[in-house]
Amino acid sequence: MARGTARRHADERGGRASDAGRSGQRSAPRSRGRDGSVVRAQVDGGVAVLVPDPDRPHAWSLLLDEAPQSYVDLADPTHLGFEYQRRLGHVVDVLAPPGRPVQVLHLGGGALTLPRYVAATRPRSTQQAVEVDEALTRLVREHLPLEPGRRIRVRSGDARAALEKLPEAWADLVIADVFDGARTPAHLTSVEFLHEVRRVLRPDGWYAANIVDGRSLRHLRAQIATAAAVFPERCLLADPAVLRGRRFGNGVLLAAAGELPVAELTRRTAGDPHPGRVEAGRSLEAFTAGAAVVTDARATASPSPPEGTFG
Repeated sequence: MARGTARRHADERGGRASDAGRSGQRSAPRSRGRDGSVVRAQVDGGVAVLVPDPDRPHAWSLLLDEAPQSYVDLADPTHLGFEYQRRLGHVVDVLAPPGRPVQVLHLGGGALTLPRYVAATRPRSTQQAVEVDEALTRLVREHLPLEPGRRIRVRSGDARAALEKLPEAWADLVIADVFDGARTPAHLTSVEFLHEVRRVLRPDGWYAANIVDGRSLRHLRAQIATAAAVFPERCLLADPAVLRGRRFGNGVLLAAAGELPVAELTRRTAGDPHPGRVEAGRSLEAFTAGAAVVTDARATASPSPPEGTFG
């Protein structure tokens, strides 16, 4: 899944790449395992490893510094292997009817899992993905190539800088999934950043963000409060254990200017292999009570995962 201004990102079980802030000038020596399938490469964000899935002949996991980053099935791009990816897939599925093209900006590129999903379910969609790690992009293009004609453009650079260059009302959906050392960079957590997101969105567009937090939930609550300063409507899709602060994990924040299909998202999330919960309205307000809006002046990166999270 992604890199856009960071290095690695944590999913329910591990971490995942997003922008590193370095430009990919280093060479990327590669080696294969003895069975000829595992691929290792030095990229800007660390050591990337592509591991085949023994149960799905065309599926691969991308690890960065031993942490799971993305999962891609080249034969079936609609198969989303990670929990948070399935929840982002639900967002795509309720955004527009199947087959209707959309314009999507992905802040974070990685193995391009969600861009592939959008292209497969909504052909002729126009998509841009921002990925700072050029060596990682080359590795993905070589070993996990995109199907021809998918209309997915991968840009190299910082996620916020790329966002600021896009015209107003360009996107139907902006997905933020950017991590550096398993932490979301501070400049992608502020109200100023979200004002740029809303500028780029069409009036009926949506913003979706993958947010990680642990026991205190201070970061997650602050991100929801910050979104509330920009977007009138919000909901949160997450594992109940994460919402209770029992484990470090992912929450998918969805925000928009207009009404969100909370009931449909609730139904889909509850039907996941690992069922989740959707918080919205009064319950979400109660969850975020007392959290302050984050500004550029006081922004900090998301919390580091506890030791052993990626073990």
